[in-house]
Amino acid sequence: MDLILWRHAEAIDVELMDNDLERYLTPRGERQAQRMAHWLDRMLPQGTRIICSPAKRCEQTVLALGRRYKLREELSPSGHAQEVLELSQWPHSKNPVLVVGHQPYLGQTVAKLMKTESSECSIKKGSIWWLKTKIKEENVLRTSIHCVQGPDTL
Repeated sequence: MDLILWRHAEAIDVELMDNDLERYLTPRGERQAQRMAHWLDRMLPQGTRIICSPAKRCEQTVLALGRRYKLREELSPSGHAQEVLELSQWPHSKNPVLVVGHQPYLGQTVAKLMKTESSECSIKKGSIWWLKTKIKEENVLRTSIHCVQGPDTL
């Protein structure tokens, strides 16, 4: 299974908004989202299922991709790695899944799947981590990092 984790692009500071869910992308964040969306559009397999946090900054990020997506309350900023795995139907989904969301739970998902000593990996704004999980004999899961890509290097 392919699980692609996309952290929202740069957004305005939380101090400038009363409601964290209403924070929107900065002009730099809009450029980050466009660059990453252009790259993802070429790389994502057909049939990729896309789920997104209801936060405005996440929806603006995924809108740059121009594909159908579903908003999921479970992916709000207070979400958890286990919810990402359940929503993505990891490791049994027949289609790749793209999750657009937030730190810390995206980084916690990477750490959990890669079985790192740390409980969280750092995912920069606008970046993706593409993980592949295969079920080997005797139901042993093997997860590998397929790609880590940031918008500033595109």
